[in-house]
Amino acid sequence: MFKSLAKVGSNTMISRVLGFVRDLVLAHTFGASAGTDAFFVAFKIPNFLRRLFAEGAFSVAFVPVLTEYKERHSFAELKHFVDHVAGTLGVVLLAVTLIGVVGSPLLVMLFAPGFIGAEGKLELAAEMLRLTFPYLLFISLTAFAGGILNTFNRFGVPAFTPVLLNVSLIGCALWLAPLMDRPIVAMAWGVFIAGIVQFLFQLPFLHQLKLLPSFSFAPKDEGVRRIGRLMIPALFGVSVTQLNLLLDTLIASFLVTGSISWLYYSDRLMEFPLGVLGVALATVILPSLSKKHATESQEGFSHTIDWALRWALLLGLPASVGLFLLAGPMIATLFQSAVFDAGDVAMSQRSLMAYALGLVPFILIKVLAPGYYARQDTKTPVKIAIVAMISNMVLNIALVFSLAHAGLALATTLSAALNAFLLYRGLRGSEVYTPEKGWRSLIICAVFACLIMGGILFLGAGNLHSWVEMEGWARIWRLLLIILAGGAGYFVTLFIAGIRLRHFRGA
Repeated sequence: MFKSLAKVGSNTMISRVLGFVRDLVLAHTFGASAGTDAFFVAFKIPNFLRRLFAEGAFSVAFVPVLTEYKERHSFAELKHFVDHVAGTLGVVLLAVTLIGVVGSPLLVMLFAPGFIGAEGKLELAAEMLRLTFPYLLFISLTAFAGGILNTFNRFGVPAFTPVLLNVSLIGCALWLAPLMDRPIVAMAWGVFIAGIVQFLFQLPFLHQLKLLPSFSFAPKDEGVRRIGRLMIPALFGVSVTQLNLLLDTLIASFLVTGSISWLYYSDRLMEFPLGVLGVALATVILPSLSKKHATESQEGFSHTIDWALRWALLLGLPASVGLFLLAGPMIATLFQSAVFDAGDVAMSQRSLMAYALGLVPFILIKVLAPGYYARQDTKTPVKIAIVAMISNMVLNIALVFSLAHAGLALATTLSAALNAFLLYRGLRGSEVYTPEKGWRSLIICAVFACLIMGGILFLGAGNLHSWVEMEGWARIWRLLLIILAGGAGYFVTLFIAGIRLRHFRGA
């Protein structure tokens, strides 16, 4: 699985790098304003629902059942199942999309009540939501296609597909926005176009597998009904992080203008390592765990989780330290401009530092949750998610008054840590996962290497004022040099301690 992880991680990295370019273009073109606040809300609503219907609850319910059909049924039965799922999913999504487009003002009021009474914000967000909401339909069908490709070990295509979203948004920001009366609306058109392109991109690869679906509405099909039963609890359980982020947006809509944008830009930087490592690990291990469960390989099941957790520690911990220590320099380098000033940099730094503390828990959730979903157990993660959700609500209220938007980010981090701990305790308690030998020495080596790396980054970063005053290219070269020096310090320390890549290849 190491090759699959490398393939998914590298393609995801391309997408995330282009995502940075996209956010850089957004920050330099639109800054942190009422218009960007409205767009981020209009994009976040279908994006949240996408996590439910796409790579969230649907994928974790669909892939295990699809894997079972692949392992235990004929190809004709598999094709029949794919056709029925495609048709039923398509009808449900079309209905949800129509409701979302018609009710866009109500949705904005629900997810960002602070926009009510704010001059122009509510109307602008609702207008853009009518364009962005159909993205849910197309991206969910894209995730359906990606689930099939992943099950057949075609990991590269689904991992590359998000690149097309970033290309579409960058193109619309640079070339469509100047032609429009309200330039920010061009970004909503970019989301709409991207959904269509991403779906169409995967169809030829399904055709190669002879699994291009004939859409057939069949809600009473046994396989479809099983997916529905698994999805209902997973709708909440798998999306607790996104629900927490939406709560942040809701409360932030009552804070000073720019708060939603500051949270967005800091979240985007945190999403880079989370996507490259956490999402890649989850993508790769879910089909593998589902197969091992279907073939009743308990030892292999535990070994796969152990392998993923070692990667989460080895790469997640230094990424968290790096994000925390370089929060200000990274935001200044990527986003500072005439419309995203030093104040915006300082505010975004605060929330990024809070998010950085939660990077490892976020990755652990991605790794541990498939241990339940692959066994078609969606109820246990729901119970855990409810506890995490309640804790996030309480922490939001407790921290927002003293830390403002950064308090919302910290609350999300703390609730994610609780979520990860409870998921881990559940797998250990049921003896589904048993840690293998070598964990103590690995943790000691990783922590020591992070201390060396952290010292290098701390000395190199200096104070935020110097980064704000620095010229653009000087910031870029200095940041790259510091990151390379810190990374070299980390991996050289691991090498001296005897940690080798071959120790992490097998799964």
